[in-house]
Amino acid sequence: MCVCPGGLKGKEGREEEETRAVKMASHSQVLVEEKSSVRILTLNRPNQLNALCLDMISRLLQLFLAYEEDPSVKLVILKGQGRAFCAGGDALPLVRDIVQGKWRLAADFVTYQYTLNYVLATYSKTQVSILNGIVMGGGAGLSIHGRFRIATENTVFAMPETALGLFPDVGASYFLSRLPGFFGEYVGLTGARLDGAEMLACGLATHFVPSTRLTSLEADLYKVGTSDPSFVSTILDAYTQHPHLKQQSAYHRLDVIDRCFSQRTVEEIIYALEGEATQEPNDWISTTIRALEKASPSSLKISLRSIREGRLQGVRLCLIREYRMACHVFKGEISKDFVEGCRAILIDKDRNPKWEPRRLEDMKDSMVDQYFERVEEEEGWEDLKLLPRNNLHALEIVAKL
Repeated sequence: MCVCPGGLKGKEGREEEETRAVKMASHSQVLVEEKSSVRILTLNRPNQLNALCLDMISRLLQLFLAYEEDPSVKLVILKGQGRAFCAGGDALPLVRDIVQGKWRLAADFVTYQYTLNYVLATYSKTQVSILNGIVMGGGAGLSIHGRFRIATENTVFAMPETALGLFPDVGASYFLSRLPGFFGEYVGLTGARLDGAEMLACGLATHFVPSTRLTSLEADLYKVGTSDPSFVSTILDAYTQHPHLKQQSAYHRLDVIDRCFSQRTVEEIIYALEGEATQEPNDWISTTIRALEKASPSSLKISLRSIREGRLQGVRLCLIREYRMACHVFKGEISKDFVEGCRAILIDKDRNPKWEPRRLEDMKDSMVDQYFERVEEEEGWEDLKLLPRNNLHALEIVAKL
């Protein structure tokens, strides 16, 4: 403790203590292990399902950039403590800031988050993410951009943002748009949950390893002494399995998904699904329609356009566009659905959000357009500026079925 003369703690002393406390918190929330030339980063907020706070994001960004410059580091492994890899960004502090009129603080949060996503998408060294549990929202941004993504029988993947009045961000418009057919639109709009086998099948995961084999796998990865990803790939291939999809898996319905989710508008997607339901009624179609009907109309419309634009853009432009969208969502001038969705799902938990606009047809194209424009009238606002990066590896989305 720093104490000023006379026993009173001065401003500088208080700031120093606060800085030290923040560092200690971020260090305990991201655990670091060193095994020869391998670094293991473990997200350590298990009671919060490893939800990302700003301190964790800043710490991860610092570590990944430092390891990239350190010639002794050849491989980085990222995993989560407890039953989640990462359930996403911690939304409640953002909502508190927005309600208090400080939406720019929420924008600062995603500035760091999207910068980290971009670093991972352009990382020059091999990264392995072990997804042995829940992977949602921001957790997908931490892992899917990396070279190797290991799913297990415990993996549960989802992008549930439209139920919260948000949209699939963290570069999701880049990776969802590269899934087979229109499966990305289905996953992004409905918030459908995928298991490890489905992640492998559609390409979100590169490997599937039973959780009982993870300890042995990690022990072999610790022996890696090169940044050549082919050596890591050889190790992973020796452990990987190809599990059968469950009978009720949505991936068996790619033909229906492509017919419906290829439609131009959200209204036309729902109409196509209703048409399929009249020909062959089943639980999957009715569940899909209900998910779309319960989601925020504004979120559905901006999410569909975002994924469609993502097909034609690289990851950098996707993140810059998503930053514009996030700022408009946080500012709340077009719709306040993000605050309302978080209230209904995360705070009051009545699961009965009052969306505004209430109907899809009330969310006009001109309103959707505004989310994709600069926040011109806000003093000091700028587009997201991403670090210049030399290494831009192509995201490997390879469907296994």
